[in-house]
Amino acid sequence: MSATAASWPLWEVFVRARRGMAHVHAGSLHAPDADLALRNARDVYTRRQEGVSIWVVPSAALVVSDPARRGALFDPAADKDYRHPTHYTVPDGVEHL
Repeated sequence: MSATAASWPLWEVFVRARRGMAHVHAGSLHAPDADLALRNARDVYTRRQEGVSIWVVPSAALVVSDPARRGALFDPAADKDYRHPTHYTVPDGVEHL
């Protein structure tokens, strides 16, 4: 990677495989701007037409949780077992729930 490319911002790439599915993190790349990041993401992560939609987000714009503080963030949800799919019957023919 050249010195110029190394100074470019880092972008996170999310790809949606097909309509109705969620975007999934595919990887990261360096690019000077959003337009080139989107083009490079298309070339790198969807070479074989794996996706129908691409998102690129500057890594610096992401706000993430600290894995070391997992308990404080996720423990309040532990007592809400009704949120687990074991309490619901999934109808036949439902592919993506």
